[in-house]
Amino acid sequence: MRSPLLALAAALTVAVPGAGAALRAEPASPAERAETERRQRQRELDAIQADLAKSQAERSRIEAEVTALRNDRAALVAASLDAVRRVRAGEERMTVLEDNLKGLDARQLTLRQSLHERRELIAEVLASLQRMGRRPPPAMLVGPDDVLMSVRTAMLLGTLVPEMREAVTVLARDLEELSGLRRRIASEQEQLRREAAHLRDERVRLDALAEARRTEVSSGEQSLEAQKTRAAALARQAADLEHLIGRMETEISAAQRAADAARTTTVARGAAPLDRRQQMAALQNAARINPAMPFEQARGSLSLPVLGVRLREFGDPDGLGGSERGLSIATRTGAAVTAPADGWVVYSGPFRTYGQLLILNAGGGYHLVLAGMDRITVDLGQFVLAGEPVGVMGHTPPPASAVTTGATQPVLYVEFRKDGSSIDPAPWWTTRTPGPQANERVRG
Repeated sequence: MRSPLLALAAALTVAVPGAGAALRAEPASPAERAETERRQRQRELDAIQADLAKSQAERSRIEAEVTALRNDRAALVAASLDAVRRVRAGEERMTVLEDNLKGLDARQLTLRQSLHERRELIAEVLASLQRMGRRPPPAMLVGPDDVLMSVRTAMLLGTLVPEMREAVTVLARDLEELSGLRRRIASEQEQLRREAAHLRDERVRLDALAEARRTEVSSGEQSLEAQKTRAAALARQAADLEHLIGRMETEISAAQRAADAARTTTVARGAAPLDRRQQMAALQNAARINPAMPFEQARGSLSLPVLGVRLREFGDPDGLGGSERGLSIATRTGAAVTAPADGWVVYSGPFRTYGQLLILNAGGGYHLVLAGMDRITVDLGQFVLAGEPVGVMGHTPPPASAVTTGATQPVLYVEFRKDGSSIDPAPWWTTRTPGPQANERVRG
């Protein structure tokens, strides 16, 4: 049977989630475990109740804000653009925090495994203190801070034999690092919890503003529901995207008017290029009802419609013997999706194995396709601005993306089309657009 001091030393290596049975501590008594669990549940309940009270107050504020904006289209659009920027910033902060925690957890596990292998050395340090009449800490309370204090005491009192001192110095350094890691992890976890609550509130605001925009559009289109039903039927009949776009823009009145508006704007504007100052001024106008610039002139200025990892680029092998016709981006669960450019909605709804599909007519013969969303927040015929929220990602990829990319997280598929053919979207993306590598992981 193990000595009590060796058991005490082993208790230092209380398990980290996923570390395995070899790292588990000596069990505390049932009463002690029950009390610890009760306190933990109470702390979690208090935190949830505090978040809930804050969220309810925030939702009341959001409802009042949206009500005040309903009759001011430009203000409503500007608020939507601001809301999606806030959501994106929150998603980025969450990813950074998750990456930090991943690194801290990995280092903590490495240290615990190393300390577990040195449990006999720890037991010897505790034994040296016991020989001097000092009582070691109870096994149920032992942790890195407790053992570090014992090690420092042993070093200070000179109770260690010379050949142990170097090893114990290294042990003290590792214990100190482990104690610091535990504090940093607790701090990062609390910050992550607060950030998640903040992101949840920002998404509620974004959803409310998007719904207000849809209401604004649908209120002027009495037959929109009937048109959406007809559009769904056309989508079931369409063999491919080209067929779907063609039928939508000739048979559905809202999509037909959107296509007509795109053609009229293109003809009226002509090919006169805008200089940088004119482009910026046009983009700042949240009240615009036509594209700020011809799509052809937007090269090098568009932002990706979602934050994430670029899995497949245009022209890459598609895994089925062909080539990719668009860009596939792995995203967070619930990530906000925005319009890459100004354009009119000519289709929104499910399509074959693409999941929820959105098609924008950007004018000049260009169509922008976004597929794989869980929910679309714009309607047929609606004119949307670059950066305006248009949808929300779900929890899993649509069947088409799961097969071709092998991804398990949500995947947004982006395709640019010109006169019925897919084209490489790369020249349109801004150089400021982040482009993580495909081997990076997206958390949800």
